[in-house]
Amino acid sequence: MSILVRTFAWLIAAAVTFSTLGPPGLRPHSELGQDGEHALAFVLLGLAFGLAYPHRRLATAAVAVVLIGLLELMQFWAPGRHARLEDFLVDALTACLGFALAATADWVMTRFRASQAVTSEGPAE
Repeated sequence: MSILVRTFAWLIAAAVTFSTLGPPGLRPHSELGQDGEHALAFVLLGLAFGLAYPHRRLATAAVAVVLIGLLELMQFWAPGRHARLEDFLVDALTACLGFALAATADWVMTRFRASQAVTSEGPAE
């Protein structure tokens, strides 16, 4: 299962990189607007990497923020693209939100498994 989640996370990273640096005409557009599209892409990215690397979540989040900044700066050299501080802030904050959602999901699942273990043991004699 973890190899599947890791593969999915890296595929999202590749799609986000292409959407960020690729030709503007090939970037997907939706009703969400630019900030909404950025938020959705990066919250999914943070969630996927947070689930893929649970034992290194904080370090992975820090690396993600640095790479998001680098990706934004690389737009200076991409034709038809523009690096903006607002985009970096939206991207980094929503990626961190995705990591927080992954941590919350892990915590909930751990609590659920613990309560199931206690229930299946039955009452103490």
